[in-house]
Amino acid sequence: PDPDPDPDPDPNHHMLDEVDRSLHDALCAVKRALESASVVPGGGCVESALSIYLENFATTLGSREQLAIAEFAEALLVIPKQLAVNAARDATDIVAKLRANHNAAQTDSAKAELRRYGLDCVSGKIQNNLTAGIIEPALSKVKMIQFATEAAITVLRIDDMIKLAPEEQGQPGM
Repeated sequence: PDPDPDPDPDPNHHMLDEVDRSLHDALCAVKRALESASVVPGGGCVESALSIYLENFATTLGSREQLAIAEFAEALLVIPKQLAVNAARDATDIVAKLRANHNAAQTDSAKAELRRYGLDCVSGKIQNNLTAGIIEPALSKVKMIQFATEAAITVLRIDDMIKLAPEEQGQPGM
């Protein structure tokens, strides 16, 4: 129980609670990074690189899968777009720069260092986030992409079931 029974605590108490939560979150992030076998650059770097890779891969296919892969690649860009918005930066410009850097890194071996480039949300610049220390645990990034993919698949399956249900109801004997 809270020793202060007042339902509207003073602003200092609220501020201390926020600092406590922020410190706890930061320590958990450090713990995850130390427990992970590897780290990856943050700031939308992985999502941008994966998006470019999947777009290029999709063009090699001649089937409907091409469209699904291209849309998945586009969906990955939500992360760097949202990071730019949260940093009060021009999301369109930031994503365009990230895409250009990662495309160059994947197509020109002389520009391979660009593969580590992501957004620095404080300065608003595109930079090498690995050397800047803006990193994320690789395992967390893999799990995030897996969970997002599974959620999208679940939504699509439910949508397919909803589309099938009216047809089944119209059949005789139902």
